[in-house]
Amino acid sequence: MNLYLRFFDNETLVTSVDDAIAFLANIPEVGMNAALEADIREYAASDVRYPKRYKIRPRIYFIVIKTEAATMQDFKEKRNVQPAETKDNSKATVLMALNSKREGWYEGTIDFKRVVLQRATGKFAYIDTHFVARCKALSGMDCYNRIVGYLRGRVDSRSQFPSAKGKAFSFTYLGMWK
Repeated sequence: MNLYLRFFDNETLVTSVDDAIAFLANIPEVGMNAALEADIREYAASDVRYPKRYKIRPRIYFIVIKTEAATMQDFKEKRNVQPAETKDNSKATVLMALNSKREGWYEGTIDFKRVVLQRATGKFAYIDTHFVARCKALSGMDCYNRIVGYLRGRVDSRSQFPSAKGKAFSFTYLGMWK
């Protein structure tokens, strides 16, 4: 696991925590100390995959990102950022299920943000809304398109609908229509 570090225009891709600490020690604004060094070592040793941001002073940070990229060019082109075993397995199965043609009845569930007027204040607010519908469709994607098409004509145009590929939409095949 390599580490990408950036502080304004200073950036590097290192293969060890010691190299990362040496890079940060050469930047006077960072103010490397024992607590910061221990925290960086702990972050590098953990299973956490998200980037870590360290505050230097108000609105000034440096970031550390774990990556599988071997070179800076690979990192910049977003190659090998995630480990190979988790890369696209779940996305591929969701896409296959959405696009597989199977005519019949579907039950689709969508969680979206609906714009509603608040009567007390006279202002609009986003409300989390859970919607379930049964419809005739040709595939999971067709089910999604029919549900969103139905809702777009009945809710405020500023409402926000999630992607069909995300966790906020699910569907179940109920059977062939007659």
